[in-house]
Amino acid sequence: MIEYPKPDDDDEEQSDDCSCDGPSGTSPTLYGDARAELRRRDFAKFLATVGGLTAVASLTAPLASTTQVFERGYNGPVYSDGIHLVDSEGERIAEGRLSEGEHITVFPEPRPGIEDAPTLLVRYAESDYGSDISEGFTVSGYAAFSKVCTHAGCMVSDREEDLVVCPCHFGKFNVLEGAAVSGGPPGRALPQLPITVTSDGFLVATGDFEGPVGPGGE
Repeated sequence: MIEYPKPDDDDEEQSDDCSCDGPSGTSPTLYGDARAELRRRDFAKFLATVGGLTAVASLTAPLASTTQVFERGYNGPVYSDGIHLVDSEGERIAEGRLSEGEHITVFPEPRPGIEDAPTLLVRYAESDYGSDISEGFTVSGYAAFSKVCTHAGCMVSDREEDLVVCPCHFGKFNVLEGAAVSGGPPGRALPQLPITVTSDGFLVATGDFEGPVGPGGE
């Protein structure tokens, strides 16, 4: 039988002196050795990555909102005779609200489908409009059109003088010619909304859009 030598006293003292102990003689912890340092570094990198992604998301959110694709969840008429046009704060649009050459986004006064009905309201001199404007659809120099691009359903939100431009694929529409397509991929004009002025001086619709809102309906 093989006999192994017993450790001497010095060896026992050395084995009892664990280099893993913390500064006060406690057991090792997550932060007590080189492996813990690596873990801390990895965790810091993770936090930096998450922070960077959050910052990127915060920058891209406004862009996404300007090009949001139209999704209509309400299938009934958006406007009808007598529905007031209101701004984003819900204020009715008075006849003197815009000067010639100005544009504003309006909506039908609260009713089903308001969230799906961004409408471009413009005002020009009556003599500036061409023959493509629907007869009887303008009043006091005002004309109104759907803001939903007829190509892919993005919001038409940019402007180049008398043209309105979709930021998704750069479809262009001439509001003086009944929002007819003047460039890009859209296949048809933005549908026009018939409007008039009430006896107390506010703009109202006299019916719904003259054509389908958004893509399709060629």
